[in-house]
Amino acid sequence: MTDRAALASRFLADAGWNGGKRAPLAGDASARRYERIALDGRVAVLMDAAPYHGESTERFTRMAHWLTGHGYSAPDILAEDHAQGFLLLEDLGDALFARLLAADPSREAGLYMAATDFLGDLHRHPAPDFILPLDAAGLGELTELVSRWYLPGIGEAESPAADAIPELIRAAFTRLDDGRVVTSLRDFHAENLIWLPDRTGHARLGLLDFQDAVATHPAYDLVSLLQDARRDVPEMTETAMVARYVAANALDPGGFGAIYALLGAQRALRIAAIFTRLTLRDGKPHYLDYLPRVWRALERNLAHPALGDLARAVHEGLPAPTPERVQRIKDQCGQHRTP
Repeated sequence: MTDRAALASRFLADAGWNGGKRAPLAGDASARRYERIALDGRVAVLMDAAPYHGESTERFTRMAHWLTGHGYSAPDILAEDHAQGFLLLEDLGDALFARLLAADPSREAGLYMAATDFLGDLHRHPAPDFILPLDAAGLGELTELVSRWYLPGIGEAESPAADAIPELIRAAFTRLDDGRVVTSLRDFHAENLIWLPDRTGHARLGLLDFQDAVATHPAYDLVSLLQDARRDVPEMTETAMVARYVAANALDPGGFGAIYALLGAQRALRIAAIFTRLTLRDGKPHYLDYLPRVWRALERNLAHPALGDLARAVHEGLPAPTPERVQRIKDQCGQHRTP
């Protein structure tokens, strides 16, 4: 038994779950690992978030308490060991939006309306003071990963156009920002949302991934939901949900549309770089299968007339992920520990 496995077993024993049947659950792009624990008719989820990987169970716990305190369905914390990086969580079940939609696409409108309306309600609460801001500077900085990972991964050198992208992101956000700042859960998409039909109102949305929450513009999570890197959201659904959010929150459609496109482009650039890094550094090449969808979203966003300068820089400085370029990244899987 590895040291980490022994620590996990000790944590479960101390929490009163000794001898429970353990089964791995699908993880995410982070270094966190999850197991479902079953014992005497009870079920729970073990989160293993090793601190030496940069994970923080304290951030998750603090945000979970804030969400449940506002009536939302984050998992209850059943036991915690922040020093070792373990949490025992309420098991919210398996009814992931992505799974439900794969089984029955006709549910799409109802589920996406529920998620969009949840965001509107979440955004009415002042952001907690313990989350960090994601402002113009931060948004630009996150896209620096493109030059560090994506370009080397496809065998291309940096260029003035590529190097200009972070500053163009910063400038565009400063120009388009309407000053609204809300809580963003950041990874708000169909694989992190669970449908809980036995609950009522916004509590029907089970929330899984929110430890990296930030205070930023309200369009950020709407983009995350509607420009999902992992599944195709029909353009008709995206357009309808953006209009629904704008109408419910009495926003200017033109101004919101411009910053929505900017944040969509920013997220797509960042995700392309992260998926490349997951392959090159972490040996997880399957994320590259999503790259064409991410690039299509990037191109749609860049077509917005407010993003002309950014579009020119991207088209000049970042070659698209053709099958040959994606294969080049895969051929280097797990071979690069640093950019």
